[in-house]
Amino acid sequence: MSEMMHQWRMVATDQAFVRHEQPLPVPGPGEALVRVAGCGVCHTDLSFWHHGVQTKHPLPLTLGHEISGTVVAGDARWVGRPVIVPAVLPCGECALCLQGRSNICRRQVMPGNDMHGGFATHIVVPDRFLCAVPDAVLARYPLEQLAVIADAISTPYQVVKRSELVPGDLAIVIGVGGVGIYGALIARILGAKVIALDISDAKLAIARAQGVEATLNTSGMDQKAVKERVKVLAGEIGAPKLGWKIFEISGTRAGQDLAFNLITYTSTLSIVGFTMDRVEVRLSNLMAFDAKLIGTWGCRAELYPEVLDLIADGRLRIGDFVETFPLSRINEVFQGAIQHKYSKRSVLVPGLD
Repeated sequence: MSEMMHQWRMVATDQAFVRHEQPLPVPGPGEALVRVAGCGVCHTDLSFWHHGVQTKHPLPLTLGHEISGTVVAGDARWVGRPVIVPAVLPCGECALCLQGRSNICRRQVMPGNDMHGGFATHIVVPDRFLCAVPDAVLARYPLEQLAVIADAISTPYQVVKRSELVPGDLAIVIGVGGVGIYGALIARILGAKVIALDISDAKLAIARAQGVEATLNTSGMDQKAVKERVKVLAGEIGAPKLGWKIFEISGTRAGQDLAFNLITYTSTLSIVGFTMDRVEVRLSNLMAFDAKLIGTWGCRAELYPEVLDLIADGRLRIGDFVETFPLSRINEVFQGAIQHKYSKRSVLVPGLD
């Protein structure tokens, strides 16, 4: 069977991922066929497969929305180019897109949700918002590791920018795992003083090693104690007492509850992590503190080049936070991720099989 004429993908069923082979699809007008270099395993994928969150295209479905690869067919201007496939592919023409909110375009398509995704050797995607990877980035990292840009890096990048963070602000990042660590590093790059909160000493140690000014393991602490300790840490690192930028990235009820209770005067709370659990909060706190609460969905495709610039000039390092596995081990990797066995972002690579 010729690799040039066939693809294989790992299709998610209710019980497991099953390998499926078929002829290579032919891209239509405005589409590109991408040979996948790597596809990251995201908490959203786990939610789709294990936690009952519904995909827009019902299972069985090939999951995976954190994709890097090389265009092998389609418009000649793209063929042969290494690219990042944005996790959210907008239409570019609707009112939301024209208002600079293309990340929430109602005509958007998301690989691994609206259509077959990146846990495959190839994928057909709209080419309008593909992000070409410059040579300066490829000189630093292999293309498969760059898959994390599609979501794990770009999502916190967008939310940090939307928070209106300025140099000298205090950024409190709750959950410094596969996405949160990038949120903490991006906040530092943009000039904030950063406090990382987590229940894992190992993750907090990684954050400290990357230059995060202060860390706190919140295990066994009540919310009042955490807030008092954060105030002390803020003073120790010379951060302001007001206007905290709080980023909830753990995707847990406990994390979201803590995040809301950390709000103080003129704070901005950004919700990045996803959970199906409900949190009971007093919304009047937003009024009393003149605070803001914002959500975020993915990242505008237009911002991806800015992320690549941070990597190209060495300000943002990613190699320490990525671990690659053969795509054929997807069932093992998903089970390991569900059991929290990995401290790095798992990227599945067809080329390792």
